[in-house]
Amino acid sequence: MVEIAYWSGTGNTEAMAQEIAAAAKAAGADVESVLMEDTTPDAVAQHDVILLGCPAMGSEELEDSVVEPFFTAIAPKLSGKKVGLFGSYGWGTGEWIDTWKQRAQDAGAIVFGTAIVNETPDNSEECAALGKAAAAQ
Repeated sequence: MVEIAYWSGTGNTEAMAQEIAAAAKAAGADVESVLMEDTTPDAVAQHDVILLGCPAMGSEELEDSVVEPFFTAIAPKLSGKKVGLFGSYGWGTGEWIDTWKQRAQDAGAIVFGTAIVNETPDNSEECAALGKAAAAQ
């Protein structure tokens, strides 16, 4: 089972989660998609393949009221887990996803892919590729 947990401010990251889930399902995976605020780090960490989504916030950072505490709590549980990261951004270069990837790897996660899109995903190749990669794990 592929577990997708995300937070979305404007709907772009939610649209990415939907595209990623559709691609993973089309590739044969069972998928569960949840908002971070509707689940717990423990519930998400029970899965072997985890996708986490958050748009860039502030000066290319994780959203600080939901995502940062969620990731801080789940990080110690990611060792050996297959993790993908995704999110949208409206400015900058996507640095937040590189920082997040490094933090996940430092926690022992096996990061198999990332997807970022500028603004609205609109059937992005990055989302489809991440969904297929998740299904292949």
